[in-house]
Amino acid sequence: SKHGDGYQFCVDEINARGGILGRPVELLVEDNRSDPEVTVSQVERQIEVEGADALLGTFSSLLTFPASTVANQADMMYPIPSGAALRIWERGFDNIFYFQQNAAELIGFSPVSMIEYYTGTGVIDPPISTVAIVHADDFFANAIVTGLVGGEVAIPDSDVVVAVDGYLEPTGIEVVYQEQWPVPFTDWLTLANSVKNSGADMVAVAVTSPDEAISLMNAFATVQYNPKLVWLSQGAQSEFQETLGDVANGATIHSAWHPLADWEGVLGGEVYTNTDFIEGFTEAFGRAPDEDEAIPFSLCQGVEQAILGVGSTDNVAMSEWMHARTPDDPVKTILGNWVWDERGLPIDRSMIMVQWQDGELKFVYPVGEFPGTVDLVYPKPEF
Repeated sequence: SKHGDGYQFCVDEINARGGILGRPVELLVEDNRSDPEVTVSQVERQIEVEGADALLGTFSSLLTFPASTVANQADMMYPIPSGAALRIWERGFDNIFYFQQNAAELIGFSPVSMIEYYTGTGVIDPPISTVAIVHADDFFANAIVTGLVGGEVAIPDSDVVVAVDGYLEPTGIEVVYQEQWPVPFTDWLTLANSVKNSGADMVAVAVTSPDEAISLMNAFATVQYNPKLVWLSQGAQSEFQETLGDVANGATIHSAWHPLADWEGVLGGEVYTNTDFIEGFTEAFGRAPDEDEAIPFSLCQGVEQAILGVGSTDNVAMSEWMHARTPDDPVKTILGNWVWDERGLPIDRSMIMVQWQDGELKFVYPVGEFPGTVDLVYPKPEF
């Protein structure tokens, strides 16, 4: 898998620099088949039978919720590449650390901030007044929507309820249509027609896989619905553009990573930049990386820094070391600098907003953090 390739490349790069604490690193990768029960048994076996020195987290909130519980009970640090639902982070665990910029309920902050920024610069004029919100019935997608419209998040196996303010309400953008689809789902044309009939200026699409994003975008093209702004929670992957062609043009996506965001990380105690990662990965795999490889690589960098910081693979000490990071002394990776709150969520990190522009994924927000930002294309070009 792409995620496995990201981990493998990191381990290869560490071993090329002499390993960790003088020992070569071996990577154990297992296919959890996206099944929570399989995931739990695998993590238990990796800890108890394989005697793993460190764990590298799995993808998806559905799998991360139980896997992180197993790790917590075993006092193992559990860094998470993609498990954004707030319910993971509100259980009081001190062994979990997120290697993306925000929990799912907080992701809406990034596209809304982008809209507010461009509304003041003449790019978005007149302001966006209406939005249609459509999403998969999934842990992650439901969480993103809760963040946009507001609501409550109940934490399983506890009496904790976290109130979430909606990001849309203060902007004055009115939700004129909202629909959730069951997973799996095939009736994309009917859904696309319903969204078209709402007449919304903008559509927000919370999906869990690029495949869903591709299916819905194709359906929008078929029914000739061309909103002024499309924001998707997936679609920064190369296959999105390759499959959709011109239909992808103008789609905006929040992303954890972009090739032009040239953060300076550390590997083997030496500077290791995002550009180093891109060049090395491309040479090793014969293809350019995307965020599905960059996120696990960043996480693996963080685990290496924790082990070196502690001088051992004492996982309790590693978790304490991660919590002790400060803005002046962060974990430094190709995804930027990481400092976490007591929940394990990053402090002060905005998602990168990217947009497909004529076949290339451009970096449109936040403006001013890196060279290479281009203006948002608005309204979205005709199909």
